[in-house]
Amino acid sequence: MKVQDTVQPAKGAPTARSAKPKSKWGRLWSDVVRDKYLYVLALPGILFFIIFKYIPITNLVIAFQEYSPYFGVLGSPWVGFEHFARFFSNNDFWMLLRNTLAISFLSLIFFFPAPIILSLMLNEVRSSLYKRTIQSLVYIPHFLSWVLIYGLTYLMFSQSEGLFNKWLVSMNWETIDILSNPNYFWGMLTAQSIWKEIGWGTIIFLAAIAGVDPQLYEAAVMDGAGRLRRMWHVTLPAMRNVILILLILRLGTILDTGFEQIYLMMNAAVTNVAEVFDTYVYRVGIRQGEFSYSTAIGLFKSIVGVIMVVTANKLARRYGEDSLY
Repeated sequence: MKVQDTVQPAKGAPTARSAKPKSKWGRLWSDVVRDKYLYVLALPGILFFIIFKYIPITNLVIAFQEYSPYFGVLGSPWVGFEHFARFFSNNDFWMLLRNTLAISFLSLIFFFPAPIILSLMLNEVRSSLYKRTIQSLVYIPHFLSWVLIYGLTYLMFSQSEGLFNKWLVSMNWETIDILSNPNYFWGMLTAQSIWKEIGWGTIIFLAAIAGVDPQLYEAAVMDGAGRLRRMWHVTLPAMRNVILILLILRLGTILDTGFEQIYLMMNAAVTNVAEVFDTYVYRVGIRQGEFSYSTAIGLFKSIVGVIMVVTANKLARRYGEDSLY
């Protein structure tokens, strides 16, 4: 008699029915259950973006309406692109564009490279105690409010009470009205931003430098490379991807110069060079109640930011560099 051997599946092995692949939502739920504590940790940030970033997007339609709080979004009449046409034909548009781009480009040229240079310098410090001390000192200004920084700026550069002008008087020189001189305004804003954020900006660059293989430095030393050569050929290439991604993100905010700093530093003497899109939106939208008009301005800024990010990202991909997506 011929006996046919049968192979029994091992205990716990998946059968044909249990081996059925999970659906997309099933895999997503499995990932959520597996990493539940990470999602709980990220929940405050997720809620912040949902409440303050994504939900307000639904109200951008008022840029195409003559919005009235009484009638609401659904009852306000539609006016199409009337507010955009009014904004682009306004004489203030070119002044706002000039000031915003000038401040952004100065920040891009001087402020953006500053944390990179400081990170390279800190990486060359051999004493860990000295290095940590410097890092702690340059981190502190980040936690100061712009109100306090404006107060310090006033105490330093006020024409009547500033320490700088008192020193000029003690040297028998004439005082300089820095805070009310339009020629110094853009430079003052850039210097404030560098002083406040240069230390905080080094965190991500120092993290990138920490991932460099020490053998690369050893090989460079064996080839006779000095410190400058090692920074140029080893450290900077390791930071290139991070620098490029941050640059792409920075280009997306080229029309976003920040409201608080400029509003505090602004005065009647420098309004012509200080008024930017953010302060203009506050003055027109909040103080004068033109909500639809100010929303149109904000939407214009967002569209320009998206175009800049997409363009920079495509250029990075075309030349074989890392990109956002």
